[in-house]
Amino acid sequence: MLYERTAIQGVIIITPKKFGDSRGYFMETYRADEFEAEVGAFSFVQDNCSYSAKAGTVRGLHFQLNPRAQGKLVCCIAGSLLDVAVDIRSGSPTYGQFVAAELSALNARQLWVPPGFAHGFCTLEPDTVISYKVTDYYSPEYDRGLLWNDPDVAINWPVTADVAILSDKDLRLPRLTDLRVSFAP
Repeated sequence: MLYERTAIQGVIIITPKKFGDSRGYFMETYRADEFEAEVGAFSFVQDNCSYSAKAGTVRGLHFQLNPRAQGKLVCCIAGSLLDVAVDIRSGSPTYGQFVAAELSALNARQLWVPPGFAHGFCTLEPDTVISYKVTDYYSPEYDRGLLWNDPDVAINWPVTADVAILSDKDLRLPRLTDLRVSFAP
């Protein structure tokens, strides 16, 4: 696997090696020993899967507060999406900055989103399926979010607010200036 460091420390794009022949391909999508050597000692406790029927579906930006903060290893198993991680670690030199990566079933890329980051995505094709491992269990009590189109973060989403498909919950999330969270960098 190829581990590509990004402009924000801790966020990593991982590209598995595909071994193909006339039947298709095979690839390892996760190896604990390699992941620990390249990223760190994280244990995954839950796998999640999300299906979006339409292109332009935005989910996020989501995170969980300490002590239930989650790291996420995200991949796209059908369709394609723009995956985004926003640094919300208090005192971080990259606070409020983001990394965006296109993940698709074809490119097989994954995004490691460490604890202390808000995570979200926008589907680029209909019938897109995202799968991700998390380092802590879902906890409604600690579940929080950041407004997907906060102008202070200025993510260049592939959709505009008038056509994006979002949940009512995600439409009401606070802006970065209104977050009351504290993650150490």
